[in-house]
Amino acid sequence: MYKIVIDKYIPFLEGVFDGIGDVVRKSPEEFTPAAVRDADVLIVRTRTRCDASLLDGSSVKFIATATIGYDHIDTGYCKSHGISWASCPGCNAQAVCDYVEEVLHYCEQVMSKKFRSIGVVGAGNVGSLVVQMARNKGMRVVVCDPLRNDEGFVSSPMESIAECDVVSFHTPLTHDGESRYPTYRLCDEAFLSGCKRDALIINAARGGIVDEKALLESGRKCVIDCWECEPHINRELLLSSNTLLASYHIAGYSAQGKWNASQRCADAVYKWAGRSENPNLQPLGKAEGDNERGWLARVSEQLKVMPDAFEKLRKNYVLR
Repeated sequence: MYKIVIDKYIPFLEGVFDGIGDVVRKSPEEFTPAAVRDADVLIVRTRTRCDASLLDGSSVKFIATATIGYDHIDTGYCKSHGISWASCPGCNAQAVCDYVEEVLHYCEQVMSKKFRSIGVVGAGNVGSLVVQMARNKGMRVVVCDPLRNDEGFVSSPMESIAECDVVSFHTPLTHDGESRYPTYRLCDEAFLSGCKRDALIINAARGGIVDEKALLESGRKCVIDCWECEPHINRELLLSSNTLLASYHIAGYSAQGKWNASQRCADAVYKWAGRSENPNLQPLGKAEGDNERGWLARVSEQLKVMPDAFEKLRKNYVLR
């Protein structure tokens, strides 16, 4: 039997591992070196940094993160210490696409303009859905994803992205040395200076892709879901009149997306453990959260009124 430590905010996993391990549920702040020392498996979210400071001296051999991104996992450390890991690319892609669609609907009204073009940076699981959604709206779409050039896809340069009415980021967060095309502060002062004065910048990808200080100083309109120093977010940017909408990293928070992520994590753990049976998750019920037009404006108002409650709001967000 394995010891499996799971972030208690990951839903649908009750009883799933009863046949293969002993489960301990902990909040992110309870993931300490002492708490994971005798664990075999961790199932986490972005709030748990899996690196030497957490894992040194532990018996952890597998990490599953119920998220698309995995920059909170030190993959180099894991590789050198025989720790396997898995993430959930695409699990909440539709939810993020729906978020961007809500942004476009709201901001066209607030800005009193029709968006005719959108630059999509990153054409993976999320970005490809955003591309199709925008085309269905009749928008001209420009896509930048140099990693896909190897697949016969022709990536447009960032200069072409900057010419669009809307720029939406959908990349992982990578740094120099990690990728041929690092994305850390990809949206910087130089890029913003080339954007239209009335362009709308959307970051529903990862904090750190956008240089928040440069964005604030640029005077460009923006919508921010992912912040660089969460949960200690940039208050000046949050409360700026140019920040049309702000949310607490919940673009991908839908009931279906969460269920998908939990299923992927369970599948990954069973596969790692050499088990052939399929893990049986709790069934997905009807979403209880707000899904009517204007829902994001209501979320934004919450955060602007209670910026210090970022983490509390995120934890208590009712899945739409």
